[in-house]
Amino acid sequence: MYKIRTYNTISVKGLNRFSREDYEVASELPHPDAFLIRSQKLHDMEFPETLKAIGRAGAGVNNVPLERCIEQGIVVFNAPGANANAVKELVLAGMLLGSRDIYAGMKFVESLDQQDGLDPLLEKEKKRFAGTELIGKTLGVVGLGNIGSLVANMGLALGMKVIGYDPAISVEAAWRLSSDVEKMDNLNSLFGRADYISLHLPVLDATRGLVSDNLLSGVKPSLVLLNFARGEIVDNSAIVRALDDGRMHRYVSDFPANDTLRHPGILQMPHIGASTGEAEENCAIMVADQLMDFLENGNIANSVNFPNIALPRTTPVRVTITNRNVPKVLNQITAIIAEHDINIVDMLNKSRADLAYNIIDLEACPTDDSLDALRSIEEVINVRVLGSCQYR
Repeated sequence: MYKIRTYNTISVKGLNRFSREDYEVASELPHPDAFLIRSQKLHDMEFPETLKAIGRAGAGVNNVPLERCIEQGIVVFNAPGANANAVKELVLAGMLLGSRDIYAGMKFVESLDQQDGLDPLLEKEKKRFAGTELIGKTLGVVGLGNIGSLVANMGLALGMKVIGYDPAISVEAAWRLSSDVEKMDNLNSLFGRADYISLHLPVLDATRGLVSDNLLSGVKPSLVLLNFARGEIVDNSAIVRALDDGRMHRYVSDFPANDTLRHPGILQMPHIGASTGEAEENCAIMVADQLMDFLENGNIANSVNFPNIALPRTTPVRVTITNRNVPKVLNQITAIIAEHDINIVDMLNKSRADLAYNIIDLEACPTDDSLDALRSIEEVINVRVLGSCQYR
């Protein structure tokens, strides 16, 4: 029986993936094998010894202590791309709000009282809210992953010229991206050419405060900057200075901050990029499936702290081993298995930074002595037995 402890409200469609009798799902379960979370902050939580995995039904994992999870051999999953369409559509809304003065026009209408001659008044005042069209403008997309590639392709469909920058673009993302997207060599060139810029970057040391006075010094006065990625990648004081100096037109953000509230050139939304029913369902389903495959088969997909790895089952008996990524550990593992006269049918080893993970299919159940020997290896963090010998 696998126990899944939930936090926050998880989509029913995701929870229904655990409907088999060998799963128990609840918010107060003792001795859980996995957590399934959304916004729950785990940094101050002491993890139970039984915890093997954490599934975050979303993309960001700032609420999870990744280093501690690595030390304890806990796999952390997220759901990259599951909310990509929801964010892409909100980016489109942000582009329209930034190019047409829709919000101010709606506020003007809401301020009106019922009166005779309303139509002539609207006809007279509507010029205050004139804007520009998207077609023919240049859209710069910074970060061409799951969301950025969708935004870039959307810009092309709208008749825009699209330029993109991503020095670490994956092969998978490159296949998704239209060949009509012009690749830029550096951010300064992209910022200097674009009429609209959409940011799609994670928060890393290299990206924190990336959009600064320097990047904004050469932009078009008509620039609309859209941030539906993370608030930390933008220097808000630099944004305010650029707007106040007339060096850019508008900033549209999904991350309100005290120093940007009520600024006339800033449109802010309450972090609703992924707040659609479809996105919540997609995230929950993706993470649930990943947790199940890991708990049952030891396979790992979309982990933020472990290597992605999958091995088709060749025998009913499978052992997974997590260890620190140093030389000769794998040799020790295979030697111990051989010393106990257990045949290895298939195996796969992958590493990520300081961590290594092994999936080993065996011809027979490992003995208690062999498992104790594996766990006694200095660099081994944990050992799991799956399949018909799971009681071990």
